[in-house]
Amino acid sequence: MLTVAVTGATGAQGGATARALLAAGHHVRALTRRLDSPTADALRGLGADVRHADFDDRASLDAALAGTDSLFAVTTPFGADTAIETRQGKALVDAAAAARLGHIVLTSVAHADRGTEVPHYESKHLVERHLRAAGVPWTVIAPAAFMDNYAGGWALDGLRDDTFAWPMPADRPLTLIPAVDIGAFAALALQRRDEFAGRRIDIASDERTPGQIAEILAAAADRPITHQEVPLAHVRTRSADLAAMFEYFTTVGLDVDVVGLRRDYPEVGWHSFADWAAAQDWHTLLSP
Repeated sequence: MLTVAVTGATGAQGGATARALLAAGHHVRALTRRLDSPTADALRGLGADVRHADFDDRASLDAALAGTDSLFAVTTPFGADTAIETRQGKALVDAAAAARLGHIVLTSVAHADRGTEVPHYESKHLVERHLRAAGVPWTVIAPAAFMDNYAGGWALDGLRDDTFAWPMPADRPLTLIPAVDIGAFAALALQRRDEFAGRRIDIASDERTPGQIAEILAAAADRPITHQEVPLAHVRTRSADLAAMFEYFTTVGLDVDVVGLRRDYPEVGWHSFADWAAAQDWHTLLSP
């Protein structure tokens, strides 16, 4: 039985990883800045030990990591910026190395190691490089595009008007993954350190075009949803970072070996996009 520190435990990836580890019978130390959040309370209810940790407070990291075996590490540029993400990610790695943890599983993003010139991919790659040089057994899992993004933000705003507004052509394939599968794969890597140590693995559960995504969403929500390509110039007015990402998706593509992953790691319980869409409460999500 492991004692695993999980950063971002009240977020999508960290929360999914914490739940997968708890379901497998491991001890989870859920690290968060928001000890009184409903998500933190839910994790306590599942048996997690919820502790305060702040990437900009080394003492809090040292205290939170003391006595743990392994670490699930997640960083984010959103709500801050890529320079802050890189700094915080390196600080987390340094604290984990000082604590002499037996394994660090870092979640990055698919293709971050390929010179994409997408700002938040590049910042994650800098953290990856720092991790590899830290002298601690490491694994990098690198998820493709998040299915969960289609149930929130401006994607959901469009769906309320029966439009899947997305900055890609209707016929351009994109690999996808839900947070629950990221958590399941991270838990697998943490439990099988000897197999996964020293590896970087791009992960995805399905591959669909925006046109197919619109059709699946229409069936799941029982609404006449159609795809509408949003111009990259419009995205650029909101975020140059996201515009660069969608340009990469369209011109290069985010290919991941979905078939090979499903064959080699069936225990993850991979979800297709149709599986994910069918599990969402679209009536509530799409209510005015």
